Amino acid sequence: MASQVVHPEPVRQRLARIQRTALIVGGAGLLLAVVGALLNSSQLFRSYLFAYLFWLGITLGCLAWLLVQHVAGGRWGMLLRPLLEASALLVGLMAILFVPLLLGLDSLYVWTHPDVMSHDVMLMHKQPYLNVPFFIGRAVLYFIVWGSSILLLVRWARVQDPARRAVMADRLRRFSGPALALYGLCITFAAFDWIMSLEPHWYSTIFGVLVAAGQVVTGLSFAIVVLVYLAQMEPLAQVVSRPLLMDLGNLLLAAVLFWSYIAFMQFFIIWSANIPEEVVWYLHRLEGGWEWVAIALVIFHFVAPFALLLSGQNKRNPRRLATVALLLLAAQLLHLFWMVAPVYAEGRFRLHWLDLALLLLIGGVWVAAFVWMLGRRPLLQAAELEALEVRAHE
Repeated sequence: MASQVVHPEPVRQRLARIQRTALIVGGAGLLLAVVGALLNSSQLFRSYLFAYLFWLGITLGCLAWLLVQHVAGGRWGMLLRPLLEASALLVGLMAILFVPLLLGLDSLYVWTHPDVMSHDVMLMHKQPYLNVPFFIGRAVLYFIVWGSSILLLVRWARVQDPARRAVMADRLRRFSGPALALYGLCITFAAFDWIMSLEPHWYSTIFGVLVAAGQVVTGLSFAIVVLVYLAQMEPLAQVVSRPLLMDLGNLLLAAVLFWSYIAFMQFFIIWSANIPEEVVWYLHRLEGGWEWVAIALVIFHFVAPFALLLSGQNKRNPRRLATVALLLLAAQLLHLFWMVAPVYAEGRFRLHWLDLALLLLIGGVWVAAFVWMLGRRPLLQAAELEALEVRAHE
């Protein structure tokens, strides 16, 4: 048997079709973005930030799960590893797509305005941290850490020599633990920089964990959706078994519970403390129509997926599991919108057409790049296929 299971023709054809569609969608988003830049450049950057954070969340969420898989092991990772690697390798693309945000810092962050900083005592104390050069330097460091992590993971995982495979597996395990901690540290500060500093008077020490938890949910949800889609064809059709889907459903349930716990604890602690500088963040998001978004988040980011994932039948059914995963992707998109958009909404709910346009632009580019990355790597190694075939017939 060959050492790798390459893409059969039906898989290549479907991937090529998806890539063409993604490029067309991205092109349409680009045209709309150009029109938006001419009409309202400030809104363009605000919509870009919201869309960028969503697609970055999938990329980094997949990186986090890849690190977890190398630390903990498990047959579920044999199926997801190519998908996780293809997504996590887009960290380089996301670093490039971060550059346009630097052109719109004045439109996004009030702390970039010297006149505002000079008349605000609290912001003056935060100026050693909240300044443009340090902001850019930290962003560069984040992407270096994330990019180095995935490049090393992929390089070591490609070793095919049976004599060195055990050594490489041990190296991956020992590396992934510290790398997972560095991911958590970097995304915590990135969340402070890119989202929390939109309202620089507000602060929450748990906010970075909340953002990371959302990425964990979206990364796994995206991987499940792609896996279920590819499982309709060989070689995955013969190895995506109900026990493996059950494992993935349990992991997704754990991710949902983790996000829900962090989100509730942040709300509970801030609301019970009743400190004006902290409570105001929620006040902006619980009035003027935004309260309905908050209710939708409770229902679709916790109640509905929690209830659905309690059922073993739903977790073993690929279509039902993929439906829950799609629901969580939509819920996390709504959560990011709820965190970013009220900053500029002037106290009332507002959805701008550029929000959709930039989602299409970045999403089209991201999906096309993901399909290209996925097409360059085997879906399964031969040894992994044999192990999964045994599990599928248990």
